[in-house]
Amino acid sequence: MNTKTSILRAIGILGGVVRAAEALQVRRYQTVQQWVETGSVPPKYCPDIERATGGQVRCEELRSDVDWGYLRGTARKRNAARVIA
Repeated sequence: MNTKTSILRAIGILGGVVRAAEALQVRRYQTVQQWVETGSVPPKYCPDIERATGGQVRCEELRSDVDWGYLRGTARKRNAARVIA
């Protein structure tokens, strides 16, 4: 699934562009529309989108270039398991 599709899915779950902007505390709904047009969400909004969608749209879907495992604190655990195995 590509990023644009994930953004559109999140907007649908949240009830449209205006409601998504409200749920994410984005001042202008046009900002959310811009995310769709560019196919890119600023990383700082990804955790808010994940929470607002109840985990249906995850940070990893929105920004695969960010090491969310590290930020979630799970990267170290995965790497440790590889060393043991």
